[in-house]
Amino acid sequence: MDRAELVELLSPEGLRLLDSLPPWNEKDDVVRTVAALRKQGHSPGLVAAVLSQARLRARARAKFGEFASRMLFTEAGLEQATRLPVAALHAGRFARAGIRHIADLGCGIGGDALAFAAIDLEVTAADADEVTAAVASYNLSPFPHVRVLNERAEDVPLGGIGGVWLDPARRRVEGGTTRRLADPADYSPSLDFAFGLGERMPVGVKLGPGTDRELIPAGTEAQWISVDGEVVELGVWFGPLARPGIGRSALVVQGGSGHELAAPADSEDAEVGPLGDYLYEPDGAVIRARLIGELARAHDARMLSEGIAYLTADRPFETPFARGFRVIERLSAEERKLRMALAERGIGTLEIKKRGSDVDPAGLRKRLKLEGDASATLVLTREAGRHVALLVERID
Repeated sequence: MDRAELVELLSPEGLRLLDSLPPWNEKDDVVRTVAALRKQGHSPGLVAAVLSQARLRARARAKFGEFASRMLFTEAGLEQATRLPVAALHAGRFARAGIRHIADLGCGIGGDALAFAAIDLEVTAADADEVTAAVASYNLSPFPHVRVLNERAEDVPLGGIGGVWLDPARRRVEGGTTRRLADPADYSPSLDFAFGLGERMPVGVKLGPGTDRELIPAGTEAQWISVDGEVVELGVWFGPLARPGIGRSALVVQGGSGHELAAPADSEDAEVGPLGDYLYEPDGAVIRARLIGELARAHDARMLSEGIAYLTADRPFETPFARGFRVIERLSAEERKLRMALAERGIGTLEIKKRGSDVDPAGLRKRLKLEGDASATLVLTREAGRHVALLVERID
């Protein structure tokens, strides 16, 4: 969204028109909708602006729920925005540390600042991009104890502020498309600035879950968070925002409930052992936090192969930190024999999971020429370094 589009959108006519539109549906005839709005006398620029926002609001429901229907968004801002339940966790950490005034530097569309303000924390939010700052100002306007600045993070005065939250911009819009930045030196603000600030005051930094672990400063708490099976972020916490004795943690949020696995540092992997009757696939946050060994030892499980994130056990166990499967049988990993075995069992629908195997599941599924009414789950992995194919079923 550019400045001209924002001006159109923020006009009284633009906001009224946006709020009057029915919920966005990808199956609707957009051409017909545009024609109907133009026939009502609305300008082409305004029609484009409100329809773009209607589409973004529909996408934003996954992160903001009902709040999305009263917010404005940019494409890049929505992609990077924190889910509201996760932002509430960030806010709670600042509140428990006794910090009452937070600077949200690089605030984007204001997702985290919304959560801070909702628990009556004072917020100074800033974004270097003029349009993004204006969108954040609109989204945060219901809160009198929030101010939004169109400033670079590096230029915001921090006098009287108790703690800082940074979500460095990791995407750039070029030619109408959003590009993810691979080099942390290109983030805005840079990691050097963010981590340098953490050496002086309480700071939390949100990063992508795949961030190079070598970049995580010593003495901080690194927490990976997954929501309903998707790893969504790495949070790095400095000073009193980092909990004593915790260097690595995995927070697994499922259906609104959170479960945490934590340790002082990376845990050593469990011993490798033979395939048992049950196979477990650790949650992505547990894998990223390198706490697989911690999980295994808590449930008398073992690694199936060195360096492969599957656990196996002789007895089933319940945990929010892994998905469990009962092993039905071991099949040949050789493709021709595998095809014959699946045909004998009448398997026509096959879910393929893999770790430690370079096979392309979509291509393999096509080559297997599946036929039949039965469905199954196949795991392609390694046992003690050797390729194996396991027919499994999920444990409720």
